Amino acid sequence: MRVSRDTADHGRVSHHPIGMTDKDRALPARVEQALTTYLASRRASGEAMDPSFASAVDALSDFVLGGGKRIRPTYAWWGWRAAGGDPDGELAAEVLTAVSSLELIQACALIHDDLMDASSVRRGKPTVHIAFGARHREQGWLGSSERFGMSAAVLIGDVALAWADDMLFAAGLPADVLRRMSEPWRDMRTEMLAGQYLDVLTQATGDSSPDAALRIDRLKTAAYTVERPLHMGAAMAGGSPELIDGLRAFGADIGVAFQLRDDLLGVFGDPEVTGKPAGDDLAEGKRTLLVALGMQFGADVLDIALGKPDLDLETVEEVRRALVDVGAVDAVEERIEELTKSALAALDDAPVAEPAATKLADLAISSTKRAF
Repeated sequence: MRVSRDTADHGRVSHHPIGMTDKDRALPARVEQALTTYLASRRASGEAMDPSFASAVDALSDFVLGGGKRIRPTYAWWGWRAAGGDPDGELAAEVLTAVSSLELIQACALIHDDLMDASSVRRGKPTVHIAFGARHREQGWLGSSERFGMSAAVLIGDVALAWADDMLFAAGLPADVLRRMSEPWRDMRTEMLAGQYLDVLTQATGDSSPDAALRIDRLKTAAYTVERPLHMGAAMAGGSPELIDGLRAFGADIGVAFQLRDDLLGVFGDPEVTGKPAGDDLAEGKRTLLVALGMQFGADVLDIALGKPDLDLETVEEVRRALVDVGAVDAVEERIEELTKSALAALDDAPVAEPAATKLADLAISSTKRAF
């Protein structure tokens, strides 16, 4: 058990823990460069297959490089550091490439998620299926513009998923390292897709139970955002079962708390900050924990607003007031608080090497304290 860090007030920690290197601090930029280099090489090979495919690759590159906080590679890197990975060691460059491939998994999930949710905006720009539908109309091509856009988004998301595997396995990691991390990598992809399916299923069945919402959060977000990236990183460094179990417990709770904060942002967030229209989750009919508790606590306006495509701002404001008044917002905030505390307790009990122990505690707070 670690005892060096004060866990009071959620373990407020330094953003520059002792032992961090310049490579640690520059991680987001290094991930960005690894992705830029990889996608450029794949564009060249794609264009050689057929010049028209290059436009699809460009759309994927723009999506991957056009935003995001690189949360998944960050957690994977610090899982590796937690198990003693050396940022100046001989495998550091290969590990960086391997963890960067997680951003392609994320791209697949978001592109497909936007299509399934019929979302029109992502990061303040048209979603992939909307952009390709518009291209079809502008060019005067045959058939349905909407169907072409949907088909293109499915295929571009599939390319992202395939290239995530390619990038990982071409990173140059030794065979024993690849073998150790193949289990969390494999399980992470299946868990993500299972969570996506459960999300679609609950919208179709109307299952608004809190348990269903939390199951989706656990699989769709927590597993591939925090838990499995940590597992993957620690496995690459040969982390012990005790360490991996502790990191997974930490990651599972922080991942759910991260999604619960995102759910609050989906209803209360500023579109200038979130990059999505106000109340978009409500219009899509998302059965989040916030919505489940709101319905359970008597926010009847949700019966009118949930799943209404042309949801207006006045109704969104009415839903916001109702969720606050019935106590649903406070209940979700309380759950985030509980999950963050339990995650930090799991981290304290795990044999995590410094500076990873301090950095992961810091990440836990920043991941769950995002402002509206």
